[in-house]
Order: sequence, then C-alpha cells, then structure tokens
Amino acid sequence: MAIHPADRIILALDGMAPDQALGFAAQVQGLRWVKVGLELFVQAGPQVVAQLRNQDLRVFLDLKFHDIPATMAGACRRAAALGAELITVHACAGSEALQAAQAAAVKGAQSAGLPVPTLLAVTVLTSWDEQYLQQELAISQSIAERVPALAQLASTAGIGGCVCSPLEASALRAQHPEPFALVTPGIRPKGAAVGDQARVMGPAEAIAAGASQLVIGRPITKAEDPSAAFAACCAELDRQSRQTE
Repeated sequence: MAIHPADRIILALDGMAPDQALGFAAQVQGLRWVKVGLELFVQAGPQVVAQLRNQDLRVFLDLKFHDIPATMAGACRRAAALGAELITVHACAGSEALQAAQAAAVKGAQSAGLPVPTLLAVTVLTSWDEQYLQQELAISQSIAERVPALAQLASTAGIGGCVCSPLEASALRAQHPEPFALVTPGIRPKGAAVGDQARVMGPAEAIAAGASQLVIGRPITKAEDPSAAFAACCAELDRQSRQTE
C-alpha cells in the first residue's frame, strides 16, 4: 500500500518555546508528524506530547536515551505511555539496555491502551564526520563500518529501526529490509542551507535510498511560508513515488 508523502515527513520543532511549537505545528497544513527534542521537552515537560496529540499529530520523541538498562527501561516505558510513537535510544548503550528498553516500551504502551511505539537506535549523529569521530572519540572504525555495526546490534536486540544519515540509508536498507525503520535527519531540499549537518541529502533522494521517514526542520520552520515549504517537500516525494511505480 502506498504511503502518503505527509506520513514520510516529521517536522522538527527544534528551537521553539512550547506555545510557539504548538502554534506552529497547528498552522502547517497537512502536517501529520512532529519531532519533540530535548530542548522543547525540558522546557515544556511531558504534557507537550499530549498537547500535540490533541492536535491530531503523531509524535517522534527524540530524547536519545542512553543509560543503564533499568533507567532506559523506565524512561521508555513512560515515553510509550505518553503516546509517543517513535522513541530514540542510543545503540551504543548495548544489547542488554536495548532489550530492556524494547520490552518496557511494549508494556508501557499496553498499560495505557496505546499502540506499541517503534524504538529507533541512534547510530552516529549526523553532525559528526570521520575526522571528529576518530580524533575526539578515538574510534578507529570508519563511519561506514560503525553505523552498520550499531544498526545490527540494535536489530539483534529487537529494536524496530534506527536513526541514520541519509548517506547510510542505502547500505542499511540492504542489510535490514522493511519493516525495519530508517529515519533520517540531515534532509535539505534543493537550495536549503546545510546548517550544522555534515551529511545531508534531498528528500526524494533519501526515500529512494531506503529511508522510511525524513526529519525536516529549518527548511520548513524558517521558510517564509511553512505550509508551502511542507507542501513542496510532499510534492517532491509524490513525484518520486510515481516515477518508481
């Protein structure tokens, strides 16, 4: 079954105050998914998830949990009970923590009578490049080696998908067929500024490479007409979908 382009795009509400985020999300016509990150969640608290869901929006809670197994489990259980449908955890927390997080998310959602969320393992942040990875973290693996290794660790632990650069999507999709989710930040439509992302790709290119969903922030939130910018991204994905039919 074809996926509507609007279901492919997750709008990042980064850098916004709570009232601004709620108002902005409400004004983007056709929007279906939003991302709540650390800054907004710390300022607004768990209620922002409920408020966005009350606007008929689906929530990607991007808090990148990375802790001991019991703490990750508790966090994921509570996040699932809030109604978040995508939740990030760090793959490098290890298999025991990932397994505990997955099991707890299932229980949290079931206890609240909500759909079970998909946990997404963070591999290598898209702001990192090879040089910094090796110099600052003393990791000898290349990004091309480390990303699939962490994705495999997450998949083996039962995690439903991962967050990766769009540049890694093709290789990961070959390794992990659907329904394993590949959610890609670092999306920049043609003509948009790269900003602080080091590894970027256009929307249609990323989907063609195997991405499930795209996280897009500033190209929409900083646009003169956010609804038009969102619609343009959807149109690009729609054209790409028709070409591949």
